[in-house]
Amino acid sequence: MKLAVIGAGSWGTAIAHLLGSKGFAVSFWARSEEVAQAINTTHVNPRYLNSAHLSYNITATSSFETCLKGCDAIVVVTPSAALRETAKGIASFVAPGIPLVVCSKGAEEGTALLPVEIFEQELGNSERLAVLSGPNHAEEVVQGVPSGTVVASASNETALFFQDLFAADTFRVYTSSDVIGVELCAASKNVVAISCGISYGLGFGDNTAATLMTRGLAEMGRLVESAGGSKITCMGLAGMGDLVVTCSSRHSRNRRLGEMLAAGKTLEDFTNETNMVAEGALACRTLKPLAVQGGVDMPILDAVRSILWEGADVSTTVQALLQRPLRQEFKWE
Repeated sequence: MKLAVIGAGSWGTAIAHLLGSKGFAVSFWARSEEVAQAINTTHVNPRYLNSAHLSYNITATSSFETCLKGCDAIVVVTPSAALRETAKGIASFVAPGIPLVVCSKGAEEGTALLPVEIFEQELGNSERLAVLSGPNHAEEVVQGVPSGTVVASASNETALFFQDLFAADTFRVYTSSDVIGVELCAASKNVVAISCGISYGLGFGDNTAATLMTRGLAEMGRLVESAGGSKITCMGLAGMGDLVVTCSSRHSRNRRLGEMLAAGKTLEDFTNETNMVAEGALACRTLKPLAVQGGVDMPILDAVRSILWEGADVSTTVQALLQRPLRQEFKWE
């Protein structure tokens, strides 16, 4: 079986290596021809995870046509802001029935469409589309550290196909039919991770972080339910699992962004210093229309957005959160 992996960032690199290590022929698309040639020559991605020696079953290219020719399934791992561009770019090379899984996390600017919805618009046939998400830091997956994830699709057949495709001794894959829930969890947990980074950057402790994670999970549940997803999804790998690792791990770029914001730095500083994308920075803005549409209160998301995009003072914003009116934790019905 030949697989196409679109996107040579850290997560795309880890996924390509995972699939190549299972014996699949992996055609790996990188935006830069220099990166593609370096991978083919040295079996190392020079920009991301460059301490990992990649599977010899990986062949890299900067051409969509070359990458997708003869492929049996497609894995998309580009940043959420580039998903529409990616979908348009590959559309003419993808047959209608080829299974495609999106591993990107976020919502589209302007439309608030989720990743699978974008690909359905551009490629059609939602039954062959899936999304993958979970507590999966690339730095650990590429090393074979035991991890778990979930694949969601409107088609059980498609979900089972990708479950079998990705499953390995150190990579457990579960299935779900709640595409909306999995995608919204994937996007919103990054925003909470930024808030935890801000908290730690200000010198607060684990109690504060745990409170932010818990209340962030409540925001996530309200958003998922309002959009037609299932709240129980928030308790699974795409929700609670990914939330915990993204808020607490040393590998978390979103938490790191929050720490830098607390130190007076900006999103631009983060991008320049890390050469990475913190998906939560865009998600705190693109998820807001969905929250408004669903009548959902998301104070943590609003606080992060105001700091990142509206120039709000970090300390003043944190104090405003702490001074919100007290309320009952759960409404029992």
